[in-house]
Amino acid sequence: MTRRARGTSAGLDRTRIAAAAVALVDRDGLDRFGVRRLADDLGVDPMSIYHHIKGKAALLDVICEAVIAEMEVDAEEVPHDWEQVARRTAHAYRQMAYRHPRVFPLLATRPQTSPVALATLERLVAAMRQAGLPDQVTADAPMALFGFLNGYLLAVLSGSPDRPAIDATAYPTMVALAPLQTDFGSETEFDRLLDAVLSGIRDQAARQATH
Repeated sequence: MTRRARGTSAGLDRTRIAAAAVALVDRDGLDRFGVRRLADDLGVDPMSIYHHIKGKAALLDVICEAVIAEMEVDAEEVPHDWEQVARRTAHAYRQMAYRHPRVFPLLATRPQTSPVALATLERLVAAMRQAGLPDQVTADAPMALFGFLNGYLLAVLSGSPDRPAIDATAYPTMVALAPLQTDFGSETEFDRLLDAVLSGIRDQAARQATH
């Protein structure tokens, strides 16, 4: 592929680079991602990319920012109830992860401090504070929610629906519970586990409110 000139003459901007980078990871995975391969897809010299984004680490952050931006909603549609905000955020995050399963490990393993990521957290904690939840519960909520989301979605996206057989003699309780785990990865299971997380936050808020 013939490459174009470096720098601004390459006709690049961060948005175009980010879209191409996300598409490249979606197609080939993180293991094969690199600036030279991205430059090939864009038809530019690698230095054209570095003119806009300083290094591979920054490029990975731009990829994260681009997929998180897919979760943004119209401000008029944002609910005021904190649980509704949490549920909508969780489902939008899940949908984004399913659209970009090869990108998702970046979100789960890198600090997310972009403006779009922080805006997502701000909507949640602002709604919790407005509802009168204790500040400590509110401060802990993002870690509790996204700890669950990242762990669960990593397991689902990397797991296989065909689970190995379990020795009933060695693990009788696990075998007895297995029929209740056949909906692995489903929206029903996701909602059930999300309910447990939000219930824990509610209970913690109630306990702190009485002290």
